Amino acid sequence: MATSTSAATAPLTCHHLGLRLRPRLPSLPLRPLSPSPSLSLSRPTPLTPSPPRHRALHASASAAPAAPPSQPPKPVLQGAAIKPLVATIGTGVLIWLVPPPAGVARNAWQLLSIFLATIVGIITQPLPLGAVALLGLGAAVLTRTLTFAAAFSAFGDPIPWLIALAFFFARGFIKTGLGSRVAYAFVSAFGGSSLGLGYALVFAEALLAPAIPSVSARAGGIFLPLVKSLCEACGSRAGDGTERRLGSWLMLTCFQTSVISSAMFLTAMAANPLAANLTAGTIGQGIGWTLWAKAAIVPGLLSLVFVPLILYLIYPPEVKTSPDAPRLAKERLEKMGPMSKEEKIMAGTLFLTVGLWIFGGMLNVDAVSAAILGLSVLLISGVVTWKECLGEAVAWDTLTWFAALIAMAGYLNKYGLISWFSETVVKFVGGLGLSWQLSFGVLVLLYFYSHYFFASGAAHIGAMFTAFLSVSSALGTPPLIAAMVLSFLSNIMGGLTHYGIGSAPVFYGAGYVPLAQWWGYGFVISIVNIIIWLGAGGFWWKMLGLW
Repeated sequence: MATSTSAATAPLTCHHLGLRLRPRLPSLPLRPLSPSPSLSLSRPTPLTPSPPRHRALHASASAAPAAPPSQPPKPVLQGAAIKPLVATIGTGVLIWLVPPPAGVARNAWQLLSIFLATIVGIITQPLPLGAVALLGLGAAVLTRTLTFAAAFSAFGDPIPWLIALAFFFARGFIKTGLGSRVAYAFVSAFGGSSLGLGYALVFAEALLAPAIPSVSARAGGIFLPLVKSLCEACGSRAGDGTERRLGSWLMLTCFQTSVISSAMFLTAMAANPLAANLTAGTIGQGIGWTLWAKAAIVPGLLSLVFVPLILYLIYPPEVKTSPDAPRLAKERLEKMGPMSKEEKIMAGTLFLTVGLWIFGGMLNVDAVSAAILGLSVLLISGVVTWKECLGEAVAWDTLTWFAALIAMAGYLNKYGLISWFSETVVKFVGGLGLSWQLSFGVLVLLYFYSHYFFASGAAHIGAMFTAFLSVSSALGTPPLIAAMVLSFLSNIMGGLTHYGIGSAPVFYGAGYVPLAQWWGYGFVISIVNIIIWLGAGGFWWKMLGLW
């Protein structure tokens, strides 16, 4: 009888689902997913039998007198990594000492040196990301490049807070067991393979994209909790060496496809209407919802199909096939029984928040206000406690470094550096004497990869869109085609870094993908997307008669 009870309560892991893993070295026991035994992924620790009592007495009698307790060792200081720190400071000092080009204000050049040094520090990580960003803001204030109010102005921006709130939602989603319930439902429906799970998530997000105009809300409030639950249900957790089982590929795939779905619909990203308005003001022709969707649907669907597959080939998960997973996941759902009160509160809060994200425009409720309302419900009901929110170190770290980058990037634009860069580029390309196709290709690449200097798609569009569209049209590019390409790529370029679009800090902050790999695969996928959108997209737009 004891055996059957144990089997009934044993947690569902990748081993139970029949997942086939590559051979790997033995790993340490996993920590429990939550206090609930039904979600535990840990293994029981074998007990060591104690020696017989008479032996213990004999040993104690013959033992030498106990030595006086020694002084506890002094704690070892854990400061910055020296080589990355030297590289970070050296980058800033070298650029600072170079005279600014003609037309660039001194304070703009100084801020650029601090911004690039901060980026180098974020890449090399002499300290945690939040600490590096805080040092960058401190340097800007100490050198009087920025005032204190300017340096910390982005902490009042709603996007970093929306991202932090997403982590608090994820805590409740997993803690209550609702995440595991939904994860097992997904496994039962699509769990025959990791690739099938990935595509199910990708197209589910794309279906929600036109209704939720905040990619941060979609990624953080809906899909990050779900993806984390799926990964942990399959024994893939951040920080314990199991990231590559499933989580690394799944997190990177969901992030890279979130920028694609944002590009497919006018209402899928908050900055898309800005691009449409700037288009109307520049070429006298707007881009409506139907035209945007019709032009983006073919290249968008191709990207949604090929990007997960390419990542699957070049950054594969260790868990690939799971022929028994759907059946066993259904059994696990049956054993979980009906939803608990906490699960129902969590589900109701999610429906409330998502509903406000969808219909908030009519009710004059923005995305971050809806998220705060949802978190308030969780806190009042006790589903999530404030102590647990304070313990979400990744949320506060992400809030710090993302707000710092937004502030510095915003003031680079205010100080005139971005406008100077745009004017210099368009003059250079216009003087090359190339055909409009080649000229437009050069402009597109410069517009796309300059996003390394931006922490917001809206900021990039506001700073550079009009100038690049005007020059592209003047060089002979069909104006509507130029406008749509720049509009679509204003979303897709967010996949380059871990700060370039609202969904980036959300998925990167989960901790499954190292920073160097995040940037490296981001660059590879950017090439894939450019080929698809300019190649296949160009043929599609020709068929539509747009040029």
